[in-house]
Amino acid sequence: MGTSKRSCTLPRRHCYHTKSNRMQVVKTPGGKLVMHTVKKRSAGPKCGDTGVQLHGIKKLKASAYKNVHKREKTVSRAYGGSLSGGAVRNRILRAFLVEEQKIVKKMNKA
Repeated sequence: MGTSKRSCTLPRRHCYHTKSNRMQVVKTPGGKLVMHTVKKRSAGPKCGDTGVQLHGIKKLKASAYKNVHKREKTVSRAYGGSLSGGAVRNRILRAFLVEEQKIVKKMNKA
């Protein structure tokens, strides 16, 4: 018993198997095979400094974020939805060291 592939016509656009033209064969309750269009997956939000994937934030397309709750778009931290935790830590450390350097400079002048 060999499995034979049944040919299906693609319902839209062009006949080429590209990223934007992916289809999935679905069997209906009536036993018919129909084609469903598969949407492209989103890359998701990335950190503005390091480019690393942001944890705790939904991976959606930009237009889909308007239908999502605020708690799914952000993290309760400074720079919550735009920078990763490591990047925020580095910023805080850099700011602290700059302030320390200013104090040392002032001490050397006096």
